[in-house]
Order: sequence, then structure tokens, then C-alpha cells
Amino acid sequence: MAGKVVKRAFKYRFYPTAVQAEQLARTFGCTRYVYNRALAERTRAWSQEQRRVTYADTSKMLTGWKRDTETAWLSEPSKGPLQESLRQLQGAFEKFWRKQTRYPQFKKKGQSKDSATYFSNCFTYRGGQVRLAKQSEPLDIRWSRPLPQGVTPSQVTVSRNARGQYHISILVEDTISELEPVDRVVGLDAGITSLYTLSTGEKITNPRHERADRARLVKAQRALAKKEKGSRNRAKARLKVAKIHGRIADRRRDYLHKLSTRLVRENQVIAIEDLSVRNMVKIRSLSRAISDAGWSEFRSMLEYQAEWYGRRVVAVDRFCPSSKTCSVCGVIASAMPLDVRVWACRCGVVHDRDVNAARNILAVGLAVAACGDGVRPPRT
Repeated sequence: MAGKVVKRAFKYRFYPTAVQAEQLARTFGCTRYVYNRALAERTRAWSQEQRRVTYADTSKMLTGWKRDTETAWLSEPSKGPLQESLRQLQGAFEKFWRKQTRYPQFKKKGQSKDSATYFSNCFTYRGGQVRLAKQSEPLDIRWSRPLPQGVTPSQVTVSRNARGQYHISILVEDTISELEPVDRVVGLDAGITSLYTLSTGEKITNPRHERADRARLVKAQRALAKKEKGSRNRAKARLKVAKIHGRIADRRRDYLHKLSTRLVRENQVIAIEDLSVRNMVKIRSLSRAISDAGWSEFRSMLEYQAEWYGRRVVAVDRFCPSSKTCSVCGVIASAMPLDVRVWACRCGVVHDRDVNAARNILAVGLAVAACGDGVRPPRT
């Protein structure tokens, strides 16, 4: 099969020296300061003058801040991460204007992720070693897997999570061979008891990673609440909570990666529901379980892998009455409460609620794939 050139990021853990850790801490602080100050300037300009500030305007502001004696320390780190923080702010505003996200928020130390992006003129990659700008020693990276042979990184992003772990994400252009076409298709119905139900009748177990560690998490959070603010013991307790959250997130991500890889390899077309997870988590009784399921993260994995390997993911309208439509005769039941897991259609077929929904999602998904996004099921 023909190869496809894609931008691909490879993430590794690294262990900075004391000097490197101090330099990175200053860089993280400067990028956060630049982002917050530019956000404040843009907010002020709009609220007081009804004037929209552009990325170019904030870039000029950054030059002035570096020359100001009070903020001359902004010249210490590499200029690349500071410019990238302004680009990220511009991107946040563009998503806000398209009504995809809420208004950009200020970044707070200890609550937002520390990261800095370096472009090709701000780092070197030679002999399997990465050296950042203004650092004399290369990073001590744990190469858990090799980079594709012959690639040249175009940018790297270093980050520090709440657990104090440092990671580097290396972006390269890689050639990926598409998978051989297959004649299998599948529909997915998202759930809580079963993470996903397939149109084939298979039900994917929901590991419920958060619930498995809930007792440890609750104990650690109670201990944190009792510690005096600003004390070393509170910092230790916060780190313990962060480690538990990190363990949950790592296991969830690993499970979803393996599941998405399997489904993409086995099926040519994958039909899923276009769920509004952001609204669904507002349901108090289900918010914890929905957040733990990672539906949005799983969809993102399916979509980028399908794009890479020549597969197709089709999103079905969220208002499709998939659960109460008979997948055999097409009759739509008048009502279908959540506690009804098995129901009988008047045509005589007895349906498992989730399997029936997955089959309907597949049918609508195939119609959309064949005729375009203009195909929409009836709403009830």
C-alpha cells in the first residue's frame, strides 16, 4: 500500500539535571506570565475600547516587555517558547470565536500544565541527543522506542506534570503505510456498564479505573485537606494525590489506545455516536462514570488512527433514536427508559438494548458514508 506522510509526535520521559530543572522552571514561569499578560491586554482592549488585539500586536508587546527593566527577566529563556505561548493564546481565541470553547482562562501555577515548545531554531538534535537552547548539556532521555530512521524533528515540547515527571514530545514527519482494505464494518454504542457495545454483539468491558482506585484517592484527598496551606507536608500530600490521578489516567489511556488500535485494524468503517460529553457530564448521578469512561479521548484516537491507516470513522447524529428503533423492521418504540435493557418489538424480535443501538448506529453510519453528511435520521 502507498505510504502517507503524517506529522507524528513521539513522547519520552527525561530526567533533567539540577541546572536544567531550574532553567526549565524559569521557562515555564515566563511562558505562563506571557500568556496571562497577553490575555489581560486583549481582554482590556476589548472591554474598554472594543478593539480586537491580534497575534502580531501581542508579539510587539512581548518585545517591549523584554526591554522593560521590570520584566527584563523575560529575555533569559529562549524566545521560541514565549512566542509559542502567544500562538496558543491566539488559537484559544479562534476556538472561542467559533463557539467551540469558552473564553480563554488565565493559567495558574500548580493548576495548569507546565510546558514549553521549542522550534527547530531553538534546539539541536544530533547523534540521538536533544539539546535545548541556552542549555550546555543534552537531555537525559529514556528512549523507550526509537524515532523513525532518517527523520529530523521539527519541534519539541517539554512538559512537567503534577507528579513532577518531565516528558519531551518530539514532532517528526513519518511515512505510514495504509492497512490493507477489509470488508468488515462495525457500529459502537457507548455505555457505562459496558464501555462499548459492538454491532457484532460483543460487549467491551468497562475497567472503571477511577473506581478501582477511589478508596486510595479519597484517603489521600482527606489527608491533603487536613494539611496546613503552604506547608511542606501539604506539598507531599498534594504529590500523593497527583500520583493516584496520574496512575488512573495512564491506565485509562493505555486501555483506550489498545482498544482503538484493534478496532481500526479490524474494520474499514467505524460508526459512532456524536455525543455531547460536555453536556452529559452535567448529570450529577453519571458525571463521575462518564468522565472515567474517556469517550472523547477514545473518539480522538479512533479518528487520527483511521486517518493514518486508510480507515473511516463516521459520526452519527446524537439525536438518532438508536436505542428505541427496531434494527429489523425499523419501527420506533414510543418510549425507552434507561432501566429497560431488553425489549420486544411488535415484529416479534427481542432486542438487547445496547446491541440493537449499535446496529442502528452502523446502519445510519453506512448511509452517511455512502451519501454524505446530509443524511440524517428522523428525530423523535
